[in-house]
Amino acid sequence: MKKFIILLLLLLPLSVFASESVHLQDADIDLSDNASLERGAKTFVTYCLGCHSAKHIRYKRIAIDLKISDEEVLKEIAPVGAAIYDQMHSAMNGHDANKWFGTEPPDLSLIARSRGADWLYSYLKGFYVDKSKPLGVNNVVFEDVGMPNMLWQLQGLQTPVYKNTAEGEAKVIEKLEIEQPGTMSPEEFDKTVNDLVNFLVYVGEPVQLERERLGKYVLFFLAMFLVIAYLLKKEYWKDIH
Repeated sequence: MKKFIILLLLLLPLSVFASESVHLQDADIDLSDNASLERGAKTFVTYCLGCHSAKHIRYKRIAIDLKISDEEVLKEIAPVGAAIYDQMHSAMNGHDANKWFGTEPPDLSLIARSRGADWLYSYLKGFYVDKSKPLGVNNVVFEDVGMPNMLWQLQGLQTPVYKNTAEGEAKVIEKLEIEQPGTMSPEEFDKTVNDLVNFLVYVGEPVQLERERLGKYVLFFLAMFLVIAYLLKKEYWKDIH
């Protein structure tokens, strides 16, 4: 227990630093919105699954939770050749990943739980053109990120606008502006990214809605048990002075 408390104390400054250094945008997460989750799943398979896996979820589970048929999942969501009981594995092998990117892209099953929905939403919208980087892009949330902007065709290309700083001081990005429009309007792109983040939050804990539903009954039971235990205690101790 002491080690656990110490670990929490060590992690607290890191979380405070992360929240203060970058202003995160708010993601609109609604795990009861099956249409949003389905759109997010399609976006993930189309733009993310080529490099990243989500091996803790199966297509069958998605079909059950989103209340859609196996055939629809295989036709509209899963990549060609996938089976309904397959996990969401990336087509990229570790050897090629290390050769092309210098490291193997992480599995994204728990990324929403480790980073948070707002961080993911801001990160996916935070890419900008930086020709000094090997991949030609950088990110306001994750500086010097070693990942390309997979959604650039939808979003377009962004360039940074810097704050006025004194000579010799480091440049600070004030905002990002669209330099070359993408195939989506800013509103459409925001919705697409939000659906993707919504899906990643779902993947991190598919039973979250069920857990919350059962939690109400558990709390009710504990409250009733507390009353019974209190009355029982009074009965046992009523003759003891």
